[in-house]
Amino acid sequence: MNSKKELDFILQEGEGQYIEFKEKLGLDFSKEIVAFANSSGGRIFLGVDDNSEVKGIEITNKLKSQIQDIAPNCDPSIKIGLGVMENILIIGIKEGKNKPYSCKEGFYIRMGANSQKMKRDEIMELSVKEGKIRFDEQVCKDFDWKDFDEDKFEHYLKLSKISNNLERNDLLKNLNILTEEGFTNAGVLFFAKEPHKYIHASRVRCVHFNDDERVKILDKKEVDRGIVGNIEFAINYLEERVPVEFVIRNAKREEFPEYDKDAYREAIVNAIVHRDYFNGDEVAVEKLKNSLVVNNKGGLLFEESILGIRSEQRNRLISDLLSMTIFMEKAGTGINRIRETCKLNGNEVEFKIYDNDFFVYIRTNQEKSSEKSSEKSSEKSSEKILVEMEKNGFVTIGELSLMLGLTTRAVEKNISKLKEKDLVERIGSDKGGKWNVK
Repeated sequence: MNSKKELDFILQEGEGQYIEFKEKLGLDFSKEIVAFANSSGGRIFLGVDDNSEVKGIEITNKLKSQIQDIAPNCDPSIKIGLGVMENILIIGIKEGKNKPYSCKEGFYIRMGANSQKMKRDEIMELSVKEGKIRFDEQVCKDFDWKDFDEDKFEHYLKLSKISNNLERNDLLKNLNILTEEGFTNAGVLFFAKEPHKYIHASRVRCVHFNDDERVKILDKKEVDRGIVGNIEFAINYLEERVPVEFVIRNAKREEFPEYDKDAYREAIVNAIVHRDYFNGDEVAVEKLKNSLVVNNKGGLLFEESILGIRSEQRNRLISDLLSMTIFMEKAGTGINRIRETCKLNGNEVEFKIYDNDFFVYIRTNQEKSSEKSSEKSSEKSSEKILVEMEKNGFVTIGELSLMLGLTTRAVEKNISKLKEKDLVERIGSDKGGKWNVK
């Protein structure tokens, strides 16, 4: 602490997320250290009571030694810093890099002005977030080898170009799927006949909506084909439903899909690789009227501001296995590839991130879609005008307006374009003449 003014300000503000007051060293001191280390760090002011009143404390070497002995005895050890301001001892605790931390009383976390004991699920969640517990590397103790799918395994070996010249179990061990303790969850997700039998979060839900409000469902499928099978199905599901414009140029047909396949393929792979499999909800892949949406249960493991710059793998084993196939080119570049392919295809992409959800929205460019729709409408109107003119060369603009349901101005515009293209001409006067379709 640099000044008396800063101390006065802290005393005025009172206890909070980063500040704890203690009148004296007590038996619960270790839990405060652990709570700050498990959160974002903070400071303990020894010699100040709960009412922010400075009581002071005798700062001796013995007291400092006692405090210095408490921190290393936490599990794992916590480093602290000591400072003195008048007759107050200030203990600084930085956010831990090896969470979760515990003391003999248990695991604690800072919540506002209080240090609260963590429940089992909270400890698990923090451990998962910090990468201490990885779902895919855990052993599925109740796996029955009768449920191993040889066809899925053969398909994976072909995709990854791995020669099948070893015994099955030796191959599984080399892929780190099979350990001395048993078959891992990653192995179940890839090669079980029905992964959902063992892992509730194994399925992918694909839905086709007729609108953007998710009200009118045209089609819905839930698949449980293993990680590779789920990816293949989800990609094909969208590909069958994404409109494609065909253009003939120089006797060659060119295809222009509304959404780039590489973009939504990458979004699907990312969702399956980085999802939180401790959470039971399935990956959702949706085709809406004007967008594609891919959602998975799995918040970021780092700050949102560095999305696309930093990559951290929640499921290292799943990622490693997929990186051997065509579905993953290079770990950590998926977000930027989605952005780049969407930009090249004229789509808008948005990532929405919540505590336990990651959404990818790929949208059509509404302005371009509107222009295309207008152009197609105009082309159809022009074709109808030509047909009517061929039937009756003496048809008037007023009659065309009634026949086609267009304004007279719209009919005149279309005729002007037809004249510019040299597809039609007017022979004779405006009143007594006729149309000649060339």
